[in-house]
Amino acid sequence: MPMTELPDMLLLARIQFAFTISFHILFPAFTIGLASWLVVLESLWLYTGRALYRTLYDFWLKAFAVSFGMGVVSGVVMSYQFGTNWSEYSAATGSVIGPLMGYEVLAAFFLEASFLGIMLFGRGRVSDRMHLVATILVAFGTLVSAFWILSANSWMHTPAGYALEDGRFIPVNWMEVIFNPSMPYRVVHMVLACYLSTAMVVTAVGAYHALRGTAPDAARVMLGMGLPFIAVVTVLQVVAGHEHGVNVYEHQPTKLAAMEGHWESYERDAPLILFGWPDAAAEDNRWELAVPKLGSLVVTGSMDGAIRGLKSWPRDERPPVAIVFWAFRLMVGLGLVMLAIGGIGSWLLWRGSLTRQRVFLKACVAAAPAGFLAVLAGWVTAEVGRQPYVVQGLLRTADAVSPVTAEAVSLSLLIYVFVYTLIFGAGLRYLFAIFRRGPGAPDGDLQREPVGSSRMAAWLGARTGESGDR
Repeated sequence: MPMTELPDMLLLARIQFAFTISFHILFPAFTIGLASWLVVLESLWLYTGRALYRTLYDFWLKAFAVSFGMGVVSGVVMSYQFGTNWSEYSAATGSVIGPLMGYEVLAAFFLEASFLGIMLFGRGRVSDRMHLVATILVAFGTLVSAFWILSANSWMHTPAGYALEDGRFIPVNWMEVIFNPSMPYRVVHMVLACYLSTAMVVTAVGAYHALRGTAPDAARVMLGMGLPFIAVVTVLQVVAGHEHGVNVYEHQPTKLAAMEGHWESYERDAPLILFGWPDAAAEDNRWELAVPKLGSLVVTGSMDGAIRGLKSWPRDERPPVAIVFWAFRLMVGLGLVMLAIGGIGSWLLWRGSLTRQRVFLKACVAAAPAGFLAVLAGWVTAEVGRQPYVVQGLLRTADAVSPVTAEAVSLSLLIYVFVYTLIFGAGLRYLFAIFRRGPGAPDGDLQREPVGSSRMAAWLGARTGESGDR
């Protein structure tokens, strides 16, 4: 391959992978949270006997099935690129990444796929408790899947437990490979992000039907459970995000400098740069707005904390600073939006005036994609911030691509864009149609006698004015 083609091919390969993973990541982010939401709904139905919980379960199960199917398809397509566009990466890291991906399939995907059939088609064929067990196992499988995928990805950021032999990464300590330095922080941060993404959608659907006056009881339950959850989990996410940032400071200082927009090094009292436009050519930030001395405290926990600036690395060792800088701020900004939605909504819920606040309900509907956008912004921050390496400090992205032409990659990229627009556009349209229809009226045979106290139902009824539906 002529060397003049390499930059074009590399850029196209990166765009193609970014395009496919951006589609794919949305569906696992939704199904991970949605599976746990389904466990809660079915558990409440069995515990309280309220038919409304069963109705909500059946409604969200449809959305889960559609999202799960699109996630599987997009994941398979994405994985093909390891062989087509990134064969050198596969050859170098296959001994480490291959088993981790295999564990994800064996320990998680098979579990999800097996019990998903019972979730979808087992009602009336197995007992209610067995159906709940199937739902729990599917939810557990989604979390196990996230564990293995993030373990593999985290190893690329903070490689450990390996030896290099003839340009190949050979695992020598699997515990260090799996539980590499960034893995625990990334798993917690991502799982909380998935839960928040799902909660924002649940809340938006509840707000939509509260505004329309359709399925009012179901809307009140979705709002009553979704908004306090968002308020609490967003606070937990702030804590988890900070700890993840400290880990980045320790193990990926170049990424940290790009995230914070620091060109100069500081022995102490580094500023906290709120906004600005990083200029890589000038090695400076234009129109910078910063808070003096606060950067060291936020990043290191002390005013005396030192932060290394981008100028201390050669230009070819730095990531694209502007992308990382603004993706990080977009993620944080969306987090603040979700915190505001959860906090204000919980306060209105407590006052009993939530369903009368039409402006706020419209804001909830508009904020439905906030969690997904934050996930994408965080993913861009993490992956672009690692550049120019695909395995941090060891394997450059330019050395990981396949020996194929830019023309071949551009053709496959165009095909992906066309097919994804057609297939996933239809899938998303169907998913939105489910949301618009809303939960249906419960069947007569779903009316069951309560088998226990219903404190959650009483709380929701008291806070939202629900009269009950037993």
